[in-house]
Amino acid sequence: MAITAADVNKLRQMTGAGMMDCKKALTEADGDFEQAVDILRKQGQKVAAKRADNVVSEGLVLVHVSPDGTNGKIVGLACETEPVSKVESFQNLATNIMSQAVAGNAPDKEALLATPQADGRTLAEHITELIGKIGEKLELIAYENVTADVVSSYVHSNNKRGVLVAFTGVNGADLSEVGRDIAMQVAAMKPIAVDKGDVDAATIEREIEVGKELARNEGKAEAMLEKIALGRLNKFYKESTLLNQEFIKDGSLTISQLLDKTQKGLTVKTFKHIAIGA
Repeated sequence: MAITAADVNKLRQMTGAGMMDCKKALTEADGDFEQAVDILRKQGQKVAAKRADNVVSEGLVLVHVSPDGTNGKIVGLACETEPVSKVESFQNLATNIMSQAVAGNAPDKEALLATPQADGRTLAEHITELIGKIGEKLELIAYENVTADVVSSYVHSNNKRGVLVAFTGVNGADLSEVGRDIAMQVAAMKPIAVDKGDVDAATIEREIEVGKELARNEGKAEAMLEKIALGRLNKFYKESTLLNQEFIKDGSLTISQLLDKTQKGLTVKTFKHIAIGA
């Protein structure tokens, strides 16, 4: 059957796909709109499979903190190129993902991707569909959901880096400024753990071995290598664990001391840091 411009426009309004893609789908489906929609969805799957190994180094990070300040969510939706990150349909998808996370309180990324949408399909299927329309890889690279006495947040100006910090022992303290400062600290200094005890054993072992090798290369006595390596490990803790880092706004204080100064017993329960292209 003849495919009219009105038919093509109707399918375009239904799916958001390009005019030529809509015309091809309608032609292949012999004018059947439902079949044409399925063809366009399969096209998204084909594009997704073809570009599965491509690097996603651009995108958008969104954060949301509940009105009472006790829950925070952070989403990172990535794409291949900067122009796509600025496309309205991409930004709308990121906003919808966060809205779905807030509405359903999804516990993790897998549950969020499986969230059913109004049309009965999952959020993951909607991402795949947009891949077909845009023509490059899109990926929900991370999603975190944290609850604590108080959750503070920070999003960097380029919207490609975001942080949530969960505090305990708040006891009514106002963390509006300190909380944001510490979230900014995480973004800037990139700690790998909250405190020494949170660093995994493999990382500690690796740092000790590196410390020994450096000391050995400096000509230190074999009997002294362990002691020297442990000294370097303490330096590693000061640089790489949040509570032991120097506060970037006041080097005379560690983050632990800053928290204690703000409120006795105040500490960080956990932090979540999402960075795209870093």
